[in-house]
Amino acid sequence: MSWMLSNPYAGALQGVRDHLEAAGHVCLLKDACDLESSSEISRFIKAENLEAALALHLYRGGRLLRGHGIPFGIIFGGTDLNEDVNHREKNEVMGKVLEEARFAVAFTESMKETAQTQWPHARGKIYVQSQGVVTVPNAAFSWDTFLHRSGINQSADNLHIFLLVCGLRQVKDPLYLVDVFSEWHREEPNVYMVIAGPEVDPVFTREVQARVKRTAGVRLLGEMPQEDLHAALKNCFAMVNSSVSEGMSAAILEAMDLEVPVLARNIPGNAAVVKHEVTGLLFSDPQEFAQLAKRLVRDPALEKKIVANGREYVRRYHSWQAERDTYQHLVRTLEGGVGE
Repeated sequence: MSWMLSNPYAGALQGVRDHLEAAGHVCLLKDACDLESSSEISRFIKAENLEAALALHLYRGGRLLRGHGIPFGIIFGGTDLNEDVNHREKNEVMGKVLEEARFAVAFTESMKETAQTQWPHARGKIYVQSQGVVTVPNAAFSWDTFLHRSGINQSADNLHIFLLVCGLRQVKDPLYLVDVFSEWHREEPNVYMVIAGPEVDPVFTREVQARVKRTAGVRLLGEMPQEDLHAALKNCFAMVNSSVSEGMSAAILEAMDLEVPVLARNIPGNAAVVKHEVTGLLFSDPQEFAQLAKRLVRDPALEKKIVANGREYVRRYHSWQAERDTYQHLVRTLEGGVGE
């Protein structure tokens, strides 16, 4: 049995879970926030007769697995390498987690290099495996119903919907573009930004809800089933990512796979998969986003080019089968049972 300990809203983990279950493992998905004390974790391990664990995020998930004698692996999340490394105590804890971990997976070579620089002792156990992509749009999905739920009562033919997919928490920065988008909407009432995702941080969610409520041209939807989200992506004009920090955005890769243009904030995690004006468009501030978004609307040749390049990039470098092979191989290093 593999225990997967993680933020349940992380898109990266669902695919990994599928890979391990296909190899005959029984997987339990547990939110790290639900298990705070060491004794609670020990009871959980014993009660479920767990034999191995896989944690997403070196600090939030990995620190909870130390000292329990259960073999485990780590998948770097993004903020662990981009932000937590700058906090001395967290950095020390993460180094100790890597001492016990049997392997660690980085999505990119850059993430691997960052980890190896911070914790040279872990050099031999860090592997690079980009996220594999598979999209399954719901064939019964109604775009008109989606627009109605979003409070957009215009003909779908004339609309340009920009879909920002994220869990509502500060690191995703969903409010980064609302003012500039609202200005554009007042000039061109057929452009909208729809923010879709689960309410991860309740306090921040209320802030987002209040801000969106008084902002023209911006709408907020809650969490959607993955098949419906893929169908919504396929129907929208472009996908937007405005995160402050990313490991590797599953939503960006899914949009590329669905042949939808991507506009992403120019941060290391996004720039690792989006090459500007080749596989997508990168912006460094809200004003640049507005310029690029307007250009995309007016330049069908640019849209066609980045869509074709994005699709080819995903097919070549984000193979779902390659990801499956890697995780099924790595999880075998966890076999051998507790305490060995």
